[in-house]
Amino acid sequence: MNADFSSIYNHHEREVFAAVVDSAKDYPNLAISNDLLCDVACVALNRLGPRYIRHEVDFSFYLTEHERHEIDNAINEAVSYAFNFVQARTALRARK
Repeated sequence: MNADFSSIYNHHEREVFAAVVDSAKDYPNLAISNDLLCDVACVALNRLGPRYIRHEVDFSFYLTEHERHEIDNAINEAVSYAFNFVQARTALRARK
């Protein structure tokens, strides 16, 4: 039996990617490159528990408004932490 799992993905990926791009303007001291944005996204995603889904509509349908709000807050906090973490690491590397 061949199984096709290509429709499964982590819901947080798209949301985190959008939040990283949106938040980049708030970190003018960080010389932002695509590599650093990817690093920020990785750090943020690692702080969030994965939520694997097949269809966005299914995920949204089963969430309460409170759960949606909690997820949005968790994503915003993870992205903020990630930008600060990457900014601090970048500053440490620059001193060496």
